[in-house]
Amino acid sequence: MSGAPIRGEGLARRHRNVALSLAVFVACMVGAAYAAVPFYDWFCRTTGFGGVTQVATEAPAKKLERKIRVRFDANVAGVPWEFKPEVREIEVNIGESILVHYFATNVSRQETVGTATYNVSPPQAGLYFAKMQCFCFTEQRLAPGEKMPMPVVFFIRPEIVDDAEAREIRTITLSYTFFPVEKPKPLAAAPAAAKTQ
Repeated sequence: MSGAPIRGEGLARRHRNVALSLAVFVACMVGAAYAAVPFYDWFCRTTGFGGVTQVATEAPAKKLERKIRVRFDANVAGVPWEFKPEVREIEVNIGESILVHYFATNVSRQETVGTATYNVSPPQAGLYFAKMQCFCFTEQRLAPGEKMPMPVVFFIRPEIVDDAEAREIRTITLSYTFFPVEKPKPLAAAPAAAKTQ
């Protein structure tokens, strides 16, 4: 009989330890879920994974004789715009800084706001495709019927020729897709205060 309370205390202690372990595990999983998005974004930008391009502040000091064909793709998803590149494709020297334009036209009768996502294909080119200027970094606001030029300045990093997986790339496609930015709904007016009599 004297052993029963000790066994019960041991069982209760094990239950508390299991409950505490589960609580810590759940907290870690919730923390990991919140950290996953910024970590994945950092990983993609650092490695070019998934065709995410790089951001640069200056062009390389030299350009190579080798050329790569760059194609330009334009898409809209839910925003009432016509969106297209100025040219469909060009040939560029590796390391050469290039300016191209996309054009967006709001074909609706109201002001609309869009934001662009982007990538390059094949995905292994993302690490070597660097943009110095891009409209994708900010929201774009167009009045009804307004047409706006959207410049992109980019270059292909010379290091691409040293990468065994990327050196055989002959064509890179730069693709943008515009999505609508929802306007915040106006707050309902507060009811007027009752007049005192």
